[in-house]
Amino acid sequence: MFKLAPSILAADFNRLGAQIAEVEAAGADELHIDVMDGVFVPSISFGMPLITSIRKESNMFFDVHLMITEPIRYLDEFIKCGADGITVHAEACEDLEETVRELKKRNVKVGVSVKPATQIAAIKAVAPMLDRVLVMTVEPGFGGQKLIPACVDKVKELREYREKFGYKFDIEVDGGIGLSNVKEVYEAGAEVFVAGTAVFRGNIAENVKHFKGEIISAY
Repeated sequence: MFKLAPSILAADFNRLGAQIAEVEAAGADELHIDVMDGVFVPSISFGMPLITSIRKESNMFFDVHLMITEPIRYLDEFIKCGADGITVHAEACEDLEETVRELKKRNVKVGVSVKPATQIAAIKAVAPMLDRVLVMTVEPGFGGQKLIPACVDKVKELREYREKFGYKFDIEVDGGIGLSNVKEVYEAGAEVFVAGTAVFRGNIAENVKHFKGEIISAY
């Protein structure tokens, strides 16, 4: 099982609606939406009004990645906007367990993300409650970065940890994922692939086709 989740952070915002329709028609599985607050990460991206707007035009699964400090403050608002899944950062929550418990009360898929330097141990207390663990393979905050090779080993570690305890969460990767490395990351254990420039730069339909084909060839 694998899923491709194009990140709209790399889209042309002058043509955002049209490009979302393109990735959906091409067979992408989810839409990855990076919300940045300029505090937890240095960049500011977009927020609730944009999600509300594109929700009207798309039936895709909205994978909302909250790169914001204390996301527990805004869970209901992002769900009302149309989030199907919400991923928070372990490093951004004063009480990660409380944040995850609050998400579990709501009708969304629950994820936790870890930055490249954060150890897998950071999610162990909440692992049984998670639908997804997102391994950042670059430093969060900017698109177009190169994958950090050591993060592939973290994916392997997370897969082994999941198997050891019988957890059911999916393993997602985000950052520098492209045709040159997606097979390696898939073989390490990743199942959900966030890709920005690798999808939105050039011919979107062809990029989605080649991206998914590269993973299928690794089966």
